[in-house]
Amino acid sequence: MRITVTDDLAACLAIRRKVFVEEQSVPESLDCDAADATAVHLLATLDGRHIGTARLLIDGPDGKIARVAILPDCRGTGAGAALMRAALGELRARGVSTARLGAQTHALGFYEKLGFTAYGPVYDDAGIPHRDMSRTL
Repeated sequence: MRITVTDDLAACLAIRRKVFVEEQSVPESLDCDAADATAVHLLATLDGRHIGTARLLIDGPDGKIARVAILPDCRGTGAGAALMRAALGELRARGVSTARLGAQTHALGFYEKLGFTAYGPVYDDAGIPHRDMSRTL
């Protein structure tokens, strides 16, 4: 699998549409927003097929990993963990010292294995329960 920073926003949005809009019933207007224009986008490719994406929002020493999506048939293969490790590496390379994310509550364990700690209450984001998480880089 190959994970790279990409300018191919269309490929990233296609994965996000499949996962968030079609699978999780998130309104497309909530998935695509103005932050996409300034975010750093990562694209995971396996055997020439785009299988995952994440976007990074950087604000000085703080970075937010968002819109993490792996196509359904590629979950459980380690692709998500590899994408997250690449995101953390990219944030480090850009001088970020704290990584944050809003995790769907069913995925808290996944992010905890990557060194994230949950904080604050559970909240609703697009009809899906989430909790904020962070980790030092």
